[in-house]
Amino acid sequence: MDEILYLIGREEPLFQKDLNEYSKGLNDAISGSRILVIGGAGSIGQNVVKEVFKRNPKLLHVVDISENNMVELVRDIRSSLGYIEGETAFVPICMGSKEFEAFWDLNKPYDYVFNLAAMKHVRSEKDQFSLMRMIKTNVLYTQKTFELAVKAGSQKYFAVSTDKAESPANLMGATKRIMEICLSQHNSNTAVSTARFANVAFSDGSLLHGFNSRITKQQPFSAPNDVKRYFMTGEEAGLLCLFSAVLGQDQEIYFPDLNPDEFLITFSQIAERYLEVRGFEPVLVYSEEEARERASSLISNKKWPCYFFSSDTSGEKPFEEFFSSDDKVNWDRHNDLGVINGISTEEDNKVLDFINHINQIEEKGNWDKTQLIELIKYYCPTLSHIDTGKFLDGKM
Repeated sequence: MDEILYLIGREEPLFQKDLNEYSKGLNDAISGSRILVIGGAGSIGQNVVKEVFKRNPKLLHVVDISENNMVELVRDIRSSLGYIEGETAFVPICMGSKEFEAFWDLNKPYDYVFNLAAMKHVRSEKDQFSLMRMIKTNVLYTQKTFELAVKAGSQKYFAVSTDKAESPANLMGATKRIMEICLSQHNSNTAVSTARFANVAFSDGSLLHGFNSRITKQQPFSAPNDVKRYFMTGEEAGLLCLFSAVLGQDQEIYFPDLNPDEFLITFSQIAERYLEVRGFEPVLVYSEEEARERASSLISNKKWPCYFFSSDTSGEKPFEEFFSSDDKVNWDRHNDLGVINGISTEEDNKVLDFINHINQIEEKGNWDKTQLIELIKYYCPTLSHIDTGKFLDGKM
């Protein structure tokens, strides 16, 4: 934890005062409750599962499409936390599948439903096939599982969002924005809350996670030097979800209270700190080709080739933000958390028609990317998307 905090530019972990203040309330809410965690084997999901597990729920069910990650989650829990008296089940199924519907019907109702499933990578916007899966995961399946929770009388439905949903510059952020709007337009006894995340340091598939692989494989580092992001640890991510799900009221969005002047940091800065911690001297190179060619000779001398560049790929934004000037933000309720009291939107309640439009397009089976982008823009007019024709899959 201390090393990760140093790498992301912080000295102290978030939420410790809030955790101390609300510990009993969190424990009382989870203990004895029936909990479902969707997407529980992802990086954020695993930390949520652990936070729930150690508070001794009456029942804890975890579903995730990744069979391998689910196996590791079970091994991790058994090796660190052991067992609880309540029922546990870890099931590798997709939240949008018939298998999930059957599983739900057999085990409902759940008191709390945590939805951590997401297509989170900007790189998944590059073609119509991965973009359609992003739309279905981030919007359609979320709405579907929320409706199941409402019908079953669940007390609370929590869905993970992102800082990229505010004034989105990419389609991933826009789909999460549409998700927030869809969930805000319900009229039921099941409360809904969400959380906008900073980047979770070293989460699966992230650039920082890739640094670990580059070290193991003795390959060069590559990172943008002009993109600033907020970062959190995995443990902090789990707590943020727990706070929002248990303490958040209907239509509230939680986010970490991070000062942009202090805590926005570039990927290249983290890369240099990462190498220094491991005893390597970062050496700047000026092309991918140079980085690959010099890797062997530099690494053997405790130096590491680093190709840092100005970002020119689609969907990138110089920095992210958690809220807009129009949002009503409560800064007084918690110590390290801001709370948005219902999102401010320019969209009307026809946004739910987005789901019908997507279903119609999918049924035809011949959708194209332009069609999907225009539909997203229509239902998310705050999207400012520039397609440069370059994507991260074309980068080292």
